[in-house]
Amino acid sequence: MLLFSFIPTSTTASAPKYDLVVKNGLVIDGSGRPGYRADVAISGDRIAAIGKLKDAGGTREIDATGMVVAPGFIDMLGQSETYLLIDPRAMSKVMMGVTTEVTGEGESIAPINERLIKEQEDFLRRFNLTIDWRTLDEYFKRLEKQGTGVNLATFVGATQLREYVVGFDNRPPTPAELEQMKQLVAAAMKDGALGVSTSLQYVPARFAKTDELVELAKVARQYGGIYATHQRSEANALRRIARRSFSDRSSG
Repeated sequence: MLLFSFIPTSTTASAPKYDLVVKNGLVIDGSGRPGYRADVAISGDRIAAIGKLKDAGGTREIDATGMVVAPGFIDMLGQSETYLLIDPRAMSKVMMGVTTEVTGEGESIAPINERLIKEQEDFLRRFNLTIDWRTLDEYFKRLEKQGTGVNLATFVGATQLREYVVGFDNRPPTPAELEQMKQLVAAAMKDGALGVSTSLQYVPARFAKTDELVELAKVARQYGGIYATHQRSEANALRRIARRSFSDRSSG
C-alpha cells in the first residue's frame, strides 16, 4: 500500500516592494473630492497603489505627515522654454509643485531664423547658449537629449510667425507672406504644437488683423489644434461696463 501525505506550504506573500512610498499625507487627487489621509506607493514612474499601505515597503520612504500629496501642477502660462536649456532642473517650478509647463504665449521657441537669432546675441552670449534648432521638432530633440525637470508642451506663437516672416513692420502680410506663415503653422503642428497662441498687447502682435489670425487658426484646426490668447488691456473697458451697469441699476 502506498500512502501519500500532503503537507500544506505557507502561501503568505511577502510585502510588496515599491521604489517610493509616501506615507501619512493628505491626498488631494484632483478629482474634486475632499482630501483624505492615505499612503501613495510608486513603482518606476507610475503610481502603483493608494490607500492604507502599512505593510508596504519602499526603497525610499517619505513621511508626509502634515503635508499635502497631490498630482503635479500644470503651469498653463509658462515661459521656461529657453531657460530649461540653461538649467534643466527647473527648480523654480519643481519646488512649487509644477511638473508640466505649457509655453508659446505669442512668441514661441520656434520657428526661428538667423535674423531672430541675431537679435538675441547678448542674451545667448551671457548664458553661453547656442541655438542649434530652427523648428519645434529640432528643439524637442535637443531638450530630450539634454533632459529636463518638467514636462513641456507649447503652442506656436502668432507673434513668432509675424517676426519670422514680416518682421516688426506695422502692416498686413502680403498674400505670399501669409501663405508662408500658414505653412509654418502646419509644420509646427506636425512637430507637436498644441495650436496657435496670441498675446496681442505687444509689438508686433498688435499689428495683426482679425482675418490674419483666423487664417492661422484655421491651419491649426486642420491638425486638431486650438486657438488660445493671453488677453490684456481689457481692464478699462470692464470698468466702463461696470460703471454703466451700476448707473443703469441706480436710475432704474
